[in-house]
Amino acid sequence: MESFEVTIIKNGVWTSSTTPVSEEVPLTIIVNGREIATLLCSPDHSSNLVMGFLYTAGLLQEISALKSITIDKDRWNAITEIEDESFGEDIVFKRVYTSGCGKGVIFHNPLDVMNRQKLENDMRVRSSDITTLMKAFQKRSEEHQYTRGIHSGGLAYPEKIIVFREDIGRHNAVDKVIGETLIMDTGFEDKIMLASGRISSEILSKILQCRVPVIAALGSPTNQAVKLARETNLTLVAQARGNRMIVFSGEERII
Repeated sequence: MESFEVTIIKNGVWTSSTTPVSEEVPLTIIVNGREIATLLCSPDHSSNLVMGFLYTAGLLQEISALKSITIDKDRWNAITEIEDESFGEDIVFKRVYTSGCGKGVIFHNPLDVMNRQKLENDMRVRSSDITTLMKAFQKRSEEHQYTRGIHSGGLAYPEKIIVFREDIGRHNAVDKVIGETLIMDTGFEDKIMLASGRISSEILSKILQCRVPVIAALGSPTNQAVKLARETNLTLVAQARGNRMIVFSGEERII
């Protein structure tokens, strides 16, 4: 966070104060010497972000194919080496601009995953566990308490949150969670993804790439996200605040 001198106007009274603001950096991802994308992001956990982004974008098929990631904080470059056979030369031309801030980019059409095999997962989770997780999730971000300018992502068992990451971008927060989970090598299939923001189709496609069966979000989904979740049998829980939630798909996993 960085602090700025500001003027606060309340009830017509002007006062001077200092307020913290979330940091933003342009992180350029370079794969095998080739510039792939520049992400507007928070500066922390950059390696998690790069790993999660490459994996959910389809540029990294297996974590074992990743040789190295070097973060140059002077130029804000992420210099990445991937085994050649894992990096398709034509995939960089398949860009889709996302609905996120800063003109985010992914390398596939999120709706393409509708043709994939449905999530046949026998995981069950209590609605009360989701309520408890989301309450804990909302309290985890100290930066949000100060700035109101950051998104959060998490991965959890029904009983506890095991990964928590933050970023100015909601896509980036999810990618950071995925990147850290890949490092931990705990798998995704018995976990719940937690998100603070709106759930659009590209967010959902990232989760489907990892075969996470349940997502619970504080925000609302888009119509395409709902359609994609129903087509792929993913449990989509939104507006999960307080003791209320809306289950848009996959309600059979909720008990």
